[in-house]
Amino acid sequence: MANWTDSIVGDRMTVDREFNERIAASEFSSQEWGLVMTATEFEIEHAGDPDQARIVADTEKLPQIMPELENVRSQMAQMGGAPSESKSSSGGGLVDSIKGALGLGGGGGGADAEQLAEAEKLVQEYADELQRHLESKGKWEQVRIAYQE
Repeated sequence: MANWTDSIVGDRMTVDREFNERIAASEFSSQEWGLVMTATEFEIEHAGDPDQARIVADTEKLPQIMPELENVRSQMAQMGGAPSESKSSSGGGLVDSIKGALGLGGGGGGADAEQLAEAEKLVQEYADELQRHLESKGKWEQVRIAYQE
């Protein structure tokens, strides 16, 4: 099943470029999106049924990287780059940064849940776009069959 992803690397790069506008309009920076994509795997649901088969995002690992997204935002803020929409703008400071690094920061759970939901939504949009791209290039059937092997 891993082989099917190797066969669409070029297609993924094309969709990545096309999807950049969608990411720019989202709450995620390109660095954060890269982290989200690293934690995401793609599968083909109902691969044996040509009419129902579709690419789906396996986002099981996303909750594990959510704290790292906050670290990326903190680093961007420290370097003077305004994060796209800091959910934890409680004034920040060194003590809050240390507390956060130690997992002692308070109240971030709601923001994490919102970010997680947004990340999952965007990743599935990406999967849908990837499938549309493969279909438009006449590669979908070949990829769907390769997934089953």
